[in-house]
Amino acid sequence: MLLGSQLRRLREARGITREAAGYSIRASESKISRMELGRVSFKTRDVEDLLTLYGITDEAEREQLVSLAREANVAGWWHSYSDVLPTWFPTYVGLEGAAHLIRAYEVQFVHGLLQTEAYARAVVRRGMKGAGEADVERRVTLRMERQKYLVSENAPDFHIVLDEAALRRPYGDREVMRGQLQHLVEISERSNVRLQIMPFSFGGHSGEGGSFTLLSFPESDLSDVVYLEQLTSALYLDKREDVAQYEQALKELQQDSPGPDESRDLLRGLLQLS
Repeated sequence: MLLGSQLRRLREARGITREAAGYSIRASESKISRMELGRVSFKTRDVEDLLTLYGITDEAEREQLVSLAREANVAGWWHSYSDVLPTWFPTYVGLEGAAHLIRAYEVQFVHGLLQTEAYARAVVRRGMKGAGEADVERRVTLRMERQKYLVSENAPDFHIVLDEAALRRPYGDREVMRGQLQHLVEISERSNVRLQIMPFSFGGHSGEGGSFTLLSFPESDLSDVVYLEQLTSALYLDKREDVAQYEQALKELQQDSPGPDESRDLLRGLLQLS
């Protein structure tokens, strides 16, 4: 995505159309569009030819961008789990790992970055009906690997609003749910985690469209991305007007929900009832 956005910026600065750029590398206009969105792999030769077309002659600048193309083609660690993942999900894991700010609203269950291993196993078993135990365990292992990023030295800020429904809907037995609630209390005390609960008592709210995740990146060239997961696919929205609507919805959810301290008290109350 970073390389694609830089190539788009260079192309537009020269006033070159996508069609002309595609012609220069023996490709279509749509191929250039996919490259600029970071949705296809990059051939080093194509990047070099585009840089020449865009008038980039400085060797240091060319090498920086060509090196970025090589890095972009290296498969991430999560690709080894592709056999047990839906086709659209590896892209999300890559984006999640590159984000410096993750904002989300969840209503069905606890967000994957906050799930305990036992709770995650219950969720995966429910979602992968008929799958063998080995496949279930591989999916759970991937989820636990993703969580390491949240507690790493360069951890992103994570702002999450959980609907109370996600806390009351049982996955696994009573002990599993108690362990999950306790984990939420503990992880909500981390400085990079802002956890809020949208209580039933509030009534209707701006999250009526369902769960979503907003990903923001440290590179200024990259636009925010909204991730929407569906039953058989996922949507990645990066148009400014689309992102703005989800940002507004999340802002209202945060304003209307109790703050982190009050939300932690709500979690403790649910623990006492469980």
